[in-house]
Amino acid sequence: MLDKIGIGIDLVKIEKFKKFDYKTNSNFYHNIFTSSEIKYCLKFSEPYEHFAGKFALKEAVIKSIGKKIPLTSIFTDHKNFQPIVKIENSSEYSFLATLSHEDEFAIAVIISEKF
Repeated sequence: MLDKIGIGIDLVKIEKFKKFDYKTNSNFYHNIFTSSEIKYCLKFSEPYEHFAGKFALKEAVIKSIGKKIPLTSIFTDHKNFQPIVKIENSSEYSFLATLSHEDEFAIAVIISEKF
């Protein structure tokens, strides 16, 4: 049964995203995030901690499933203040996710189950 369970963690410096202002580097963001993720992050006065958090979620997903997939095929959202993660066009995995950002870091932990 444990071969069907994966765990991933990722820690990201928020400063890495602050260095790339969205207005002048939108292509950078569109290579990593979906349009809905970008819209979600930009609604905050400090969007870069949210970009870093979503990036940490995506990297933790890749670590939890043990295979490289495009970052834009990993969809993140929030419901009732909880992160939701899905892989585009896949029902192969189910995810439990947690995310936090504080001061200069964002961290995400993912537990995945393969069906």
